[in-house]
Amino acid sequence: MGKKVTKAIFPVAGMGTRFLPATKSVPKEIMTLVDRPLVQYAIDEARAAGIKEFIFVTSKGKGALEDYFDHSLMLEQELRRKGKTELLEVLKATNMESGAIAYIRQHKALGLGHAVWCARRLIANEPFAVILPDDVIAAEKPCLQQMVEAYEETGGNMVAAMEVPPEKAGAYGVLDVREDMGSIVSVKGMVEKPEADKAPSNLAVIGRYILSPSVLRNLNQMKQGAGGEIQLTDAIAQDIGTENTVFGFRFRGQRFDCGSKAGFLQATVAFALARDDLRDDLSRYLREVIQLDKAAE
Repeated sequence: MGKKVTKAIFPVAGMGTRFLPATKSVPKEIMTLVDRPLVQYAIDEARAAGIKEFIFVTSKGKGALEDYFDHSLMLEQELRRKGKTELLEVLKATNMESGAIAYIRQHKALGLGHAVWCARRLIANEPFAVILPDDVIAAEKPCLQQMVEAYEETGGNMVAAMEVPPEKAGAYGVLDVREDMGSIVSVKGMVEKPEADKAPSNLAVIGRYILSPSVLRNLNQMKQGAGGEIQLTDAIAQDIGTENTVFGFRFRGQRFDCGSKAGFLQATVAFALARDDLRDDLSRYLREVIQLDKAAE
């Protein structure tokens, strides 16, 4: 058995322009999905997978994100004084112990590959995970936990993958499949944002990765890819055919693209409907809206 995956990189340096004006002062990653910030969903998923060290690649203006993980002693004391033990437990789940979390600055927006490369000195010679908080996945067993369990059998590099409509493949990194083994596929190629008629499949990479340190060495070459950026997909593809070859993993769950407004709204509805304390009121409201729409037709 290889080394366990205990470190995760969270690339959160993006400016969130699709959510302006909100992101003028609020980092996109702490915008709330129901009552938890996007980044909290990512942290909870990482913890469930056994991650112990959390590395955030940030940029200027992300101070509120860093503050979010600090202990709030006054608030904790107030909740304790009022006997609000349930809220106190919710608050404690947002805390990070000293030394468990680190912040690295990405000074130039040179792509996802560059963001991951910025954290190289904190990874050393260990496998590591990458989690994109924009991709929120609703699953009975958290997506990264599923991947870690599969990775223990395969080793190498592993990327989360899902089928997308062929006309949308150009928005993703796409896998060229060597062998389809069901939940796991072996990969003979990867293409970042291919033209629709040139995509090797409709199996797209989404924001969960388990990577070998060799990927960081590949990123040292600083090769520009699609869009003139340093693409993580390209660095992973360089490992195909080596001892750290590449696998795709079809996860069990529903992925929401919370980097888009439509995806964020869809996730809000889905996660709220999954809550016992919100389901009835929201379902009633949605039925009323649908009835009004039908009446207006």
